[in-house]
Amino acid sequence: MSRRGNCHDNAVAESFFQLLKRERIRRRTYPTGDDARRDVFEYIEFFYNPKRKHTNNGMLSPVAFETRQQKLTEAGV
Repeated sequence: MSRRGNCHDNAVAESFFQLLKRERIRRRTYPTGDDARRDVFEYIEFFYNPKRKHTNNGMLSPVAFETRQQKLTEAGV
């Protein structure tokens, strides 16, 4: 562990970058670096974080999961 090139050292980051490449970058051609940065930012902030369904959340988006948790808390469950 902790040696250069060991993909298991940071599995969470490796998983994220694999998804980023598969779902976004490989499907597009960017004319400039700024266009690529903007597109990656939009992917992370507007799709990956709030809308993308996650298996650890019971296949709910983070926003839907938080809403459900808040309703359960308010109901006293």
